[in-house]
This record gives sequence, structure tokens and C-alpha cells, in this order.
Amino acid sequence: MNKQTGGSRLYWSLIPFGDSHMPIAETERGLCYAGALGEPFDEMAERCTRRFGRIEWIRDDERMKRYGSELAEYAGGNRSLFEGKLDLRGTPFQLRVWKALLDIPFGETRSYADIAKAIDSPSAVRAAGTAIGANPVLVFVPCHRVIGKNGALAGYRGGLPMKKLLLELEDGAVPSSTGVHLATGSSR
Repeated sequence: MNKQTGGSRLYWSLIPFGDSHMPIAETERGLCYAGALGEPFDEMAERCTRRFGRIEWIRDDERMKRYGSELAEYAGGNRSLFEGKLDLRGTPFQLRVWKALLDIPFGETRSYADIAKAIDSPSAVRAAGTAIGANPVLVFVPCHRVIGKNGALAGYRGGLPMKKLLLELEDGAVPSSTGVHLATGSSR
């Protein structure tokens, strides 16, 4: 994990999430990346470098601990909203879509067509889907709450088992055996 000098400064950590981990990174402005469960640092580094250019990587587990606390509360059923600031960078269209994702209530789902309508672009369903797929902050910007119009699970950067797990967790169900397990102890 080479540290580069110059460019953007990103603080990062691998946050425990059940029996796995989630790579996360933040700028001085807020959380800018949350990856898939089990995702290696190199994948996060590649995605962030495409978005930010040259990066100075600073591992800071203590600084990032608050995100771990919020994720543990979420996994334990004790948190439905995340409180930290986000540093979302994208096109104006992507930002509108990501804002619409943040407006989906905990435990509810929307279709891709619903998101396109929510941003006043009802004919832009595919473009909305592409923007949803480009969401750099999984879980915190809840793209897992978007499903197919017929109710079927559709693509998810974290993989369909992770999407299913998050939806089951939010539904209050005991997550099924998906190969990913969450700790259910409360930190409150």
C-alpha cells in the first residue's frame, strides 16, 4: 500500500462488518468511498484514483472508527440513518440520483423507474441505473434499496448476496445464509 505524495489526501480504514470488512475512505469534506464487503484495498485505491487523481493515502483507523460504530449499530438493528458528512463527487445527474437514494426511507425499496421519476427525468431509467451503479459510497448512500420494477434484485456493486443481506437486515428479518454474516450485537 504505497503512499503517494501530493494530490488529494484520503484517510482510509478497513472497517469490521460482521465476519468481513468494508474499505472506507474520507476527504476533509466527508466520506467519499465505502466499498463492498471483503473488498481489498487495491480495488478501493483504483476506484478512488479514477475519481480523485493523485492521492496521498493515510491509514487512520482511529479517525474512521466512528463509521465502524455506525455500521455496527446499523447491523445490530439500532441505526437507520447515518450521521456523517458525505463528499460525493459526480456529474450533476449522478448527484441528483444519489440524493434521491438518500431519500429512500430505511426498510423501503424503490424501482429504477421510481428513482428516474423522483429526479424529474422519468424517461432516464437506464441513465439512473448507471448513476446508481456508480455510487461510490455503498450502504451510507443506500443504492441497495433499489430493485427491479418486478421486485427482483438487480445488479449491485457489492454483489447480490450483500444486497440481499442489507435488505433483509432492514426488513427486520434474520439474514439468510448468503455467505456474508453480520454481527448482531448492539453497541448502544
